[in-house]
Amino acid sequence: MIVRRIATFALACTLLAPLSVAATQQSMGHSHDVYPFLGVDWGGNTFVGAAMPFGMVKVGPDMQSFDGVPSNFGYMSGGAIVGFSHLHLSGAAGKYGNILVMPTTGELSLTKTQSPRSDEENHPGYYAATLTRYNVRAELTATRRVAMHRYTFLSDSPAHLTVDIEHCLTKGTGWESQRFLGGEVHVVSPNEVTGFGRYTGGWNRGGEYRVYFDMVLNTRADSVRTWSGAQLSEAASASAGNDGQLGASFDLHPRARQIVKAKVGISFISIDQAKNNIAEEAPLWDFEGLRRKVTESWDKQLAAIELRGATAEQKTKVYTALYHTMLMPSDRTEENPDWPTSYPDHPYYDDYYAIWDTFRSSAPLLTLIAPDRERDLIRSLIDIYKHTGYMPDARSGNDNGRTQGGSNANVMVADAYVKSLGGIDYETAFQAMLKDASVPPADKQKEGRGGILDYNAKGFVTLADERSGSRTVEYAYDDFAIAEVACGLHHESDAETFAKRANNWSNLWDKDLTREGFKGFLRPRNPDGTFADPYFVVRGTWPDFFYEGDLWTYSFYAPQDMRKVIELAGGDKTFVTRLDYIFRRQHFDVSNEPGFLMPVMYNWALRPDKTAEVVTQLLEKWFTSGRAGIPGNDDSGAMSSWFLFNSIGFYPNSGQPVYLIGTPSYPDVTISVGKTRTLHIVARNLDEQHINRYVQSVTLNGQPVEKNWLTHEQVANGGTLIFTMGSAPSAWGTQDPPPSPSYTSSDSCKDGEIR
Repeated sequence: MIVRRIATFALACTLLAPLSVAATQQSMGHSHDVYPFLGVDWGGNTFVGAAMPFGMVKVGPDMQSFDGVPSNFGYMSGGAIVGFSHLHLSGAAGKYGNILVMPTTGELSLTKTQSPRSDEENHPGYYAATLTRYNVRAELTATRRVAMHRYTFLSDSPAHLTVDIEHCLTKGTGWESQRFLGGEVHVVSPNEVTGFGRYTGGWNRGGEYRVYFDMVLNTRADSVRTWSGAQLSEAASASAGNDGQLGASFDLHPRARQIVKAKVGISFISIDQAKNNIAEEAPLWDFEGLRRKVTESWDKQLAAIELRGATAEQKTKVYTALYHTMLMPSDRTEENPDWPTSYPDHPYYDDYYAIWDTFRSSAPLLTLIAPDRERDLIRSLIDIYKHTGYMPDARSGNDNGRTQGGSNANVMVADAYVKSLGGIDYETAFQAMLKDASVPPADKQKEGRGGILDYNAKGFVTLADERSGSRTVEYAYDDFAIAEVACGLHHESDAETFAKRANNWSNLWDKDLTREGFKGFLRPRNPDGTFADPYFVVRGTWPDFFYEGDLWTYSFYAPQDMRKVIELAGGDKTFVTRLDYIFRRQHFDVSNEPGFLMPVMYNWALRPDKTAEVVTQLLEKWFTSGRAGIPGNDDSGAMSSWFLFNSIGFYPNSGQPVYLIGTPSYPDVTISVGKTRTLHIVARNLDEQHINRYVQSVTLNGQPVEKNWLTHEQVANGGTLIFTMGSAPSAWGTQDPPPSPSYTSSDSCKDGEIR
């Protein structure tokens, strides 16, 4: 019997292999360069499964270790599959895993369905694995709001397709756990089940959200049973309350190698809407047709960057990074349960998880290569403000939360504004920004700015509030963003007020505080204004002075005024020495966003050669093409977009129309900038080992570029940017530093532009 089963399994895999190879070869675009498993290990938390670009449905495996410990983001390289759920994040954890479908064979167990897997595949829009415990080949593809499952039962035995409604990834009673609040399931026919689940909590500690579903099979089941609690029942409907068990099972007896397909429509509004989503997006049972559509959609998005002369490994890293940047936020237009949303007037996006991560690199990348998408993301933020009272710093499950630092949607808006991104109601966005900067929120971790009254009155957040150090420096940069928009909209008085507040970061500077031979650092201040004890914790969290960064990182956090940072640090030479020390002694944390700008800070001290050295080392050491290829949480694509910019050769100072030149990693890159223009980047003399990492000269459309920075206008207008590279530093870029004014007076705002 065992021999026969193994032989049957081997034959089935042989028969399935040509289909799989043919399917992966159907794309002529860059989806075949993507390796979705990149970043799943060592905390990268990247999504594994099938999804459209920015798709609402992200269907993929939920797993647990062989010791029974569940993954908090869904996947793990070493473990067993417990089922395939329809909502996931990417690069983040602690939310979703709802509406879990699992094929099983033999006697049905409601508590022990997990199975090891083999022959696993993942490509953009397609996931497959063989569940070895059940001898079932599972395949998944998706539209924006619908998942199609294709299960090949490789042996002749009783089988089941179960849908588990109470399942979620971090179910429990902890501070950041999710809870199942209850739900319903209804058997419509031998091939259809509907229902919904109610959930709350998760990382953002959000309120209740409901997930409705319609699950339809192309095969009539022998019977359909439901469960509420631990027992299966013949009842056509079932319900459960808090933390109960709830689900349904299609009971089948497929012949060997029979294929059973299931369509699962998901909605946040109603069961009828879930049904409509299937009718609109997946009316047929054409699995390969749906897969082609999602592959074509990914190929179109990934074509924004074209590499020539790159190695296969380089292509994998670049196109996977671009893929990861386009998984979130989730497009839930027409799926908002709280107020009507419809494209194009009112797009709605959720899973801004979190803007604290993505405003620094992901938002500027989309502004450059996908401006319509970034426009809609900001329009959605403004709509959220209209209906909830705040633009979120993070949002998930249709609820704002949590705010880690500043009100960073302010910078996201300013970045779009100074780069002339059209189609946005900037006046309403400005009102939202003013509210962030003036109205204390009821919940300091949910939205707005905690400690804002102290900050506005004293010029800094005191130890009376948590995260007072990182909040102070982030609020100062947020205020700079407000000043930019105020100036452009001709609100000159507001521009003056917020231009002055943009200097508040320096109110925490203690010029006498010495650490490891360097003088001048940020220091906590008490409610009475006196300096408190220095804060030396390496990586703080929610109650600490610095959030997810340390003294070395946050003391240099003033993207709006790097020249003043350099002055306070002791001048160019001392600043460069201190930066060298930070990178050499590993005070720089490449895995966390507060330090994203640090490698290019050398440019303000006119040492672009140092930028080239540090960027090269970081990219080569920390970013690989393997499963541990991202140094920490990808954070909704933030790490991926940071990698993309730095490997292409320049990095944005988000909120300002400026890019700092580093060192290109590829000999020939073309970037789509906007709808009709391209920027062709050529790196002459670039060697495979990147020994020639130093820029010798730069030309843009034949004209010399002597500065170590570019304006957004230069980049967005397109053309040809040529780097000539060499093995030693040159005089290039050592004369004119990037912009860094200190905005303190009313004459900062000239002709609608901060200068």
